[in-house]
Amino acid sequence: MNGLFETQVESATWVHWVAIAIPMAPLLCALLLGALWMLGRELEEREVVLIASLGVGVSLVASFATTLVFIARDALALEVEFGNLGEIEGYTFGLSLLVDRLSIAMVLTTGIVTALVTRFSIRYLHRDPGFLRFFVLLCVFDAGMQLLVLASSYDLLFIGWEMVGLSSFMLVTFFQLRDGPVRGGLRAFVTYRVTDVGLLVAGVLLHQATGSSSLEDAFGSGAWPHASTHLDAAATTPIALAILLSVIGKSALFPASGWLPRAMEGPTPSSALFYGALSVHAGIYLLLRSAPLFESTPIGASAVLVIGALTVLTSTLAGRVQSDVKSALAYATSSQVGLMAIVVGLATLTGSGALAMVVVAYMVAHAFLRTLQLLRAPSALRDAQEMAAALPDVRPGPRPVSYVLSDRTRAALYRLAHHRFFLDEMLDRFVVAPVIWLAKTADSLERRWVATLSGFPLSEQERPTPHTPEASLPRESREKVGHA
Repeated sequence: MNGLFETQVESATWVHWVAIAIPMAPLLCALLLGALWMLGRELEEREVVLIASLGVGVSLVASFATTLVFIARDALALEVEFGNLGEIEGYTFGLSLLVDRLSIAMVLTTGIVTALVTRFSIRYLHRDPGFLRFFVLLCVFDAGMQLLVLASSYDLLFIGWEMVGLSSFMLVTFFQLRDGPVRGGLRAFVTYRVTDVGLLVAGVLLHQATGSSSLEDAFGSGAWPHASTHLDAAATTPIALAILLSVIGKSALFPASGWLPRAMEGPTPSSALFYGALSVHAGIYLLLRSAPLFESTPIGASAVLVIGALTVLTSTLAGRVQSDVKSALAYATSSQVGLMAIVVGLATLTGSGALAMVVVAYMVAHAFLRTLQLLRAPSALRDAQEMAAALPDVRPGPRPVSYVLSDRTRAALYRLAHHRFFLDEMLDRFVVAPVIWLAKTADSLERRWVATLSGFPLSEQERPTPHTPEASLPRESREKVGHA
């Protein structure tokens, strides 16, 4: 073992099973609930709550136990190995968990926030037709997020990354009978599909450069946040930029920040858990975990800094003109995540481990704050009225800085902010519409091929109609892009 992993936890110790229980307990409960549902078992709400709470609770207790072991052993990092997924042409897909100062902070945050949201959801979704479905997805998310933050390789991290994305998309579309959630879920799904390619490419490039995608081989010396890589800038620049592409999609950074307010169409507990506390911070966690790669390439670190600054600018202005509290909170979250990206960029440019630690503390505090705000969002109007009643003599403060600008400039700025800088419409045209068009074209070719092989011609109802990428756009998006 090299300097990164100063202590190795063998599979025979009880610590091994406690660490494995962190992601496995909620996953097993999700599989149990899904199996019972597929077998036609009509579960009562208290049975669903018992099974889901058991998985989340065991994971939380295991998180605390692992933290205590980590502190007691006074180690910079602990690695827990539990086999491998198999071997393909000499490459072994190892399964191991990494416990260090970065992962343990996120493990505890994930466990505590998920437990709180689980408790809140029991009454919030009482008698909802999708009660069972919600808790199955909640357990899947908990398992995926814990696996993501504990993974000691990019292979395992990618599995957790996809579990988080899948449960996120399905909870955005939770209320399936309304058009808004379906459209919002489609936007989130397409954004995830396009940007997640970056993490997959980064894993492949890292394997080509080091022969493995494990953190041990990529960061050969020092423990986080003082780890370093033996790779040069020529090798790390494309890997870092590919990772940044995935971060942009998962953490709703510029220019893909438009899907975040659309995701608020899901249930309030899932909005608090995913887009206020955990899922939206997964990208920042990935940047922190991959900091040695960005430190070796000024291009990658500068790109993180620029993307963060553009996110802060656009999300702050767009959030100021929102008329509903959940959209305003979504853009506030996006702007804060942009600030975190700026600090990560500065930390990687300067090689400062202290700044990286500041980002971790900032991320944890922001997660708990947004959880509270989003869970309280349905009561925001009442809160505002109570605050106004408690402070009847408050005088208006100084005029905002925007009044220094001319009327024409303020009007133009307001228009851009109101239309979210037309980012959604441009992404609709150049990203979402082409993906939908490719899917429709593939479906059309498949139906024609099947009809040709079977010898049964397509009926008029089944016959595909010609379409173009522009035709896949919503009408309002076409009009706004054309007007812009």
